[in-house]
Amino acid sequence: MNIKITCLLLILGTASNQAYSQNNGVTNNWILGYGSYWGGSFGHTKFDFINGTPQITSDSLEMDINRTSANISDAAGNLLFYTNGYYIADATNDTMQNGNKISPTGFYNLAPKGLTVPQACLILPKPGSSTIYYLFHSTLDNAPQYNRAHYLYMSTIDMSLNNGLGAVTSKNVVMINDTLSPGKITACKHANGRDWWVVVQRVNSNTYYKLLVSTNVILGPYTQNIGTPRTWSAGMTCFSPDGTKFAFFYAMYTSAGGLDVYDFNRCSGALSNPVHVYIPQSTSFSGGLAFSGNSRYLYCANINELYQFDMQSSNIAASQQTVAVWDSFYSPTPPFATLFEIPLLAPDGKIYMSTGNSTFHLHVINNPDSGGMACDVQQHSIQFQHYYVNGLPNHPNYFLDCDSTLGCLCASTVGEPELNPPQGNIKIFPNPNNGVFTLQFNVMSISGTLEIYDVMGRLVYKDYVSAWSQFKKVDVSNMPKGIYFCKIIRKEKSENVKVVKE
Repeated sequence: MNIKITCLLLILGTASNQAYSQNNGVTNNWILGYGSYWGGSFGHTKFDFINGTPQITSDSLEMDINRTSANISDAAGNLLFYTNGYYIADATNDTMQNGNKISPTGFYNLAPKGLTVPQACLILPKPGSSTIYYLFHSTLDNAPQYNRAHYLYMSTIDMSLNNGLGAVTSKNVVMINDTLSPGKITACKHANGRDWWVVVQRVNSNTYYKLLVSTNVILGPYTQNIGTPRTWSAGMTCFSPDGTKFAFFYAMYTSAGGLDVYDFNRCSGALSNPVHVYIPQSTSFSGGLAFSGNSRYLYCANINELYQFDMQSSNIAASQQTVAVWDSFYSPTPPFATLFEIPLLAPDGKIYMSTGNSTFHLHVINNPDSGGMACDVQQHSIQFQHYYVNGLPNHPNYFLDCDSTLGCLCASTVGEPELNPPQGNIKIFPNPNNGVFTLQFNVMSISGTLEIYDVMGRLVYKDYVSAWSQFKKVDVSNMPKGIYFCKIIRKEKSENVKVVKE
């Protein structure tokens, strides 16, 4: 009874807070597909995670989105702008003011409808500003091979201009001039919780370039030689959500190909303790990476196979498990195989994955924080009305906080966009419901536990809540009708909300 009374008091406090707002919407919009001018089954598919489970809708836009894709939304989940590597579109889907002809190159003539390089664009909010964003971008420059970039560019977008639709105030500013591995532009929050490390790799070497993006200056490029030398390659790079690991998967048929995993120091920007895993390339020069929300498991998509690696293992290479093998499914017909290519951790804590071909389907890893087959890979389980071409957006972890244990002081966040909101109340929808509902909460860097109690204070349901997630879908339709109390516990803190099952 004491538990019941405590919960009710907390619920009253929650109900009285009408000022609750969603502050986690920065990565909630995904746009995939071809320009609708192609007709037929061509068009766009939009993912919107703002209500928990992805709302999948169709749209007719001008932009073709291939493997190069980046976008950002405001804290409430309203799309601000997006790009396919050739131009920037604003929230009205028109070309942003001065947003055309980014990353100039002759490669445009070979792929005029959208750049085909994974992770060739990355959007970061300028530290200390609520309206200015940096777009880091590259392309393929060395004709006729077109297998490397010669420049890392930066363009600046000011969202206070053009009646809030934004304008590009500087464009194609060369930040690095060298032979770079195609795409693979990644970033991680500095340990001060405000600035950013941007990382790219020099081709035919083991050299990494790093830029430090701060409030009024961009420092670098700094260089570090570490790990396995590699030639040009497709593939991806990825930071773990907690910023402690950096991974590089590169598709090659030699022993230099495969996976590199490093420790990363967010304060100094240093990579260390390289681990190399040779992974024979399946069928083509492609593949991708994504970490689980708890940063423990790394998923490596190798076209025909999907592997999982345990970052807590004393022998990362030996921890490799095959969690999925392509099941020979085509979408819609041969030769459009639903293979494994670009995975991405989503706001709902799941990992969604493209198929490596122009298809109607996505794969999903339902429980990426679980080891082995318990991660639950569901192949081609999500179907669209339109074709798409692997263009999942390149989203870093915008929510990572400061970490003073690494020797850096936490920076003041005055004037920054509210990407790291304080712990707040849980929202629930729908409520009342039939036992199937979604919980919505602020992003946190630690995992937690969901507990549901009945009115007598008895624990009747328990489940896992992933770190960095914003939503939790719950199905207690088998329980009797009545009033229940949901509690999310993360270490010593907890939040509560009442749910009514009709």
